Amino acid sequence: MKRKAQAVWNGSIKEGKGHLTTGSTVLDKTRYSFNSRFAEGKGTNPEELLAAAHAGCFTMKLSLDLTEAGYEVEELSTSSTVTLDNGKITKSLLQLQAKVLGIGNDTFQDIAKKAEETCPVGQAFNFEIELQAQLIS
Repeated sequence: MKRKAQAVWNGSIKEGKGHLTTGSTVLDKTRYSFNSRFAEGKGTNPEELLAAAHAGCFTMKLSLDLTEAGYEVEELSTSSTVTLDNGKITKSLLQLQAKVLGIGNDTFQDIAKKAEETCPVGQAFNFEIELQAQLIS
């Protein structure tokens, strides 16, 4: 399987602007700029896209692992916060809240940690990954 995206940039780093398009067109000439990356401007940025990819991949991997272990997943809600510090991406913090029927917290934590370690997107990263997992009854 291969997935594709395209970035187009026009102009200098601070005054320029660009857009991103994915093969599925979920992003279709979606704006990004210096301000959307380093300030609060309109549009997306690479770190936000990494965060979305990490949260989505981890959550699907955890659902798979829980289902294979015989548990019924009611809801998994994961946020990822990607940190850009001094021009380097240094961390992704995964914060998970989960409703899973019939599972104890120790088992849940073990399965969540395994999913964090084996998520394909997370494995592609070369920076710290921290998981905070909360089981909600």
